[in-house]
Amino acid sequence: MRKPRDIDAELKALAEKAKQLKERRVQQLGELVIGTSADSIDAETLAGALLVIAETKDAAKLEAWRKRGQAFFQSKSRSTANGTDQKPSSAGSPDSSAAQA
Repeated sequence: MRKPRDIDAELKALAEKAKQLKERRVQQLGELVIGTSADSIDAETLAGALLVIAETKDAAKLEAWRKRGQAFFQSKSRSTANGTDQKPSSAGSPDSSAAQA
């Protein structure tokens, strides 16, 4: 005879897993803000910049930002693999295409 499913327990487990995933995502976004040195920017300015990015429909700008982010992560992984923890030289300079958004 089959064991009956405990739907309530399964739902509780799924809710807990969803909560853990959300917490992990929030933590990763915080680490991204710190890793890019954006934590030195006040919250209102950072939120405004993120809103502009989210509203941007210009594919060329989005692609340029994506490539810059990809280069950032690649340089971070290389510096971690080399045992150094340096910021890439371009990480602190403003992107001219980001300023135009």
